[in-house]
Amino acid sequence: MSKNGQQKAQQNLEAFEVWRATQTEESFKQIIFRGQLNRAEIAKGVGCGKSALNQNPALRKALKTLEDKLREKGVLPPLTESAKSNADKPKQYDNTANRKLLDSKRVSALEAENIELKAKVKELESKLERFGELNETLSEMGLMPR
Repeated sequence: MSKNGQQKAQQNLEAFEVWRATQTEESFKQIIFRGQLNRAEIAKGVGCGKSALNQNPALRKALKTLEDKLREKGVLPPLTESAKSNADKPKQYDNTANRKLLDSKRVSALEAENIELKAKVKELESKLERFGELNETLSEMGLMPR
């Protein structure tokens, strides 16, 4: 089975090389996502899974080489210092990220509702003031019982 996996890895690498050779700088610009080439688009073009781009060491190295060359040509933006220093480190999983996103959306919705309600209160207070004056005037004129 490992032979079969190695063969598939080699096939994916060859398919990547063919795909890379058929691309132009303009086509690479079309698939830039967050400062790097979009892995999903590459996987579609190569005909492999996205996981192969991370798990196949030879394919991962070829992709990094391609991105480095594209950075030298100015097609991709240069890496920031923090990206360079953290390039080989695995990303730490943030299990609170989803909760933070939900909280942020909820806060935003509540702030919008609060603004709407404040406007409604202001409108109703002005109507109440107007009708209070009208009530007072009608009482003074004797048109309403006191």
